[in-house]
Amino acid sequence: MAINYAEAKERLRGSIAPVVTPFKSNYEIDFDAQARLIEFQIESGSHGISVTGTSGEPSSLTVEERVQVMENAYKVINGRVPFIPGTGSVNHDETLYLTKTAQEIGADAALVIVPYYNKPNQGALYKHFKAVADSVDIPIILYNIPGRTGVNLEVETMARLVEDCPNIIGVKESNKDFEHVNRVLLKCGRDFNLYSGIELLCYPMLAIGGAGSISATTNVEPAKIAEMHNAYFEGDLERALDLHFHLMKLNDVLFMDTNPAPAKYALGLMGMIEPVLRKPMDLPPKEIQEEVRKTLIEYGKIPETVQ
Repeated sequence: MAINYAEAKERLRGSIAPVVTPFKSNYEIDFDAQARLIEFQIESGSHGISVTGTSGEPSSLTVEERVQVMENAYKVINGRVPFIPGTGSVNHDETLYLTKTAQEIGADAALVIVPYYNKPNQGALYKHFKAVADSVDIPIILYNIPGRTGVNLEVETMARLVEDCPNIIGVKESNKDFEHVNRVLLKCGRDFNLYSGIELLCYPMLAIGGAGSISATTNVEPAKIAEMHNAYFEGDLERALDLHFHLMKLNDVLFMDTNPAPAKYALGLMGMIEPVLRKPMDLPPKEIQEEVRKTLIEYGKIPETVQ
């Protein structure tokens, strides 16, 4: 498969929505609701769709279910925007299988998280990601989220991977250390696609040359987040900055509990899904639920009568 990676970098920009995995009250995947969520994102202007990343509860899905979620998403998207599923796992062979399967399904790229729980050293991370990148032709976007994985993908390791693997085109950075983030572009090249995974750093990462964001808040407020990216790329920095600050309270509220619990509760209030998470996850406690409800009213997402 001949892929122009420079062209892919240009195409895979903007607000990539990491869509939640909706469940029915019996905990089965609600594929019809997933289709509605994807339509909502595309109609609201999101520039791409991701599934089975952190917001998609991948560790609560079987491998077969992850494939089903990817297949359904690909079918619904139907080429209208880029499709970038999360294919990483704590298990190396599973990651290889899911990444290869994403390519076979027709994904535009794969988002591959640092393996969580087992805390590989930097040499091990290099070997893991190189093997994954070498197994496919589609672009790979690394996913660094040390708060969830327990280990940081260091800039030097990232730079080695970029040098040795032409299809590693970017990284979703959920490291709150902004010095680290700056050094990613310094060492990996300023044409490396940097995506913010920290909501409050979306605008700052764009300001240093970022390609976009993959933000859980997009599940709830896709239009404003897409507009912020559009304004920035069009040179309307004042409008982009206004939207950055406008979104800040909603961002904060949606992370008062572990993602995607508040986002799923919010989508439930908005009538888009049944607010169900699979164990061991659960909905936020009542006081956070009330904060989410009040904030959605403030942002005009639901009427005051919704409880």
